[in-house]
Amino acid sequence: MKKGRLLTGDRPTGKLHLGHYVGTLANRVRLQDEYDCFFLLADYHILTTRLEHLDEIEANIREIVLDYLSVGIDPERSTIVLQSGVPQIAELTLIFTMLVTVPRLQRVPTLKEVMKDLHITQPSAGLLNYPVLQAADILSVRGEIVPVGKDQASHLELTREIARRFNETFAPVFPEPETLIGEVGTLPGTDGKAKMSKSVGNVIYLSDDEETVTQRVMRMYTDPKRIHPTDPGTVEGNPVFTYHDAFNADAAEVAELKERYRKGTVGDVEVKKRLARALNAFLDPIRERRARFARQPERIDEIVVEGTRKAREIAAETLERARAAMRLAYYRGVRPRA
Repeated sequence: MKKGRLLTGDRPTGKLHLGHYVGTLANRVRLQDEYDCFFLLADYHILTTRLEHLDEIEANIREIVLDYLSVGIDPERSTIVLQSGVPQIAELTLIFTMLVTVPRLQRVPTLKEVMKDLHITQPSAGLLNYPVLQAADILSVRGEIVPVGKDQASHLELTREIARRFNETFAPVFPEPETLIGEVGTLPGTDGKAKMSKSVGNVIYLSDDEETVTQRVMRMYTDPKRIHPTDPGTVEGNPVFTYHDAFNADAAEVAELKERYRKGTVGDVEVKKRLARALNAFLDPIRERRARFARQPERIDEIVVEGTRKAREIAAETLERARAAMRLAYYRGVRPRA
């Protein structure tokens, strides 16, 4: 018997990269046999930061589903859900906005980060309510655990607060979900910046071919103080070694490279070449699975449609419970459609 229900997801803004893998995807694959897993394609969340190029969303959804399947997410053991196909999420979002104050939303740490990164001087009400919508995503299926990157942990705390306040004010309808952080957490970008990000372009995609991966690795940031290959180098905080630790299956090789790097007996080129080899070895089976599923477009559509139907039925039940707890009657027997 599975321990409980898990939900997490991604905005369909493009293909997924290694940062997504270490931050959450690896956990999702491992947890499929332990939890009833729901993976959300969060298309409404895109609207919180941009309203242009929305015609890209459909193609991006397909790319993300392919990424999910390629890393080992199994539609027979997990449920892939399109957020906009579950209308109950929108109604729960409205209800939840009544349970949280504007100052509380303004204190969410990632709000200021998003505004700074996207050069937003005044957030829209939608962006301010991003964590409330996220709470509705999770609680619509009564999620009990949420595997996230470290940068999303503050959002989940707000979800817990909303669930707690609803339960105390009306009746115990919602669980207070727990956070599960990935083993590596946040993977640095190839340019040495703190986070790998599609918008910055410092990424290695799960779908990149061997040549592209090698090119990106050879351009990676290392130790800026190291001028010559014979100079002693710094391993700690060096992105190349962070990637070795995360993806190189040969622990003895990594230990040897670190020792030689600190002594100045190995150059950046060799360290990067070995990383490229290790990364491509890691990505090869992912590429093979992706190619296999890409030849079955009808199966991709079927997976999303069926998963969304399942989530909609659960969300309809959740909304019924929430409205009953609030004593919100439906006029003359009207019910939301599942």
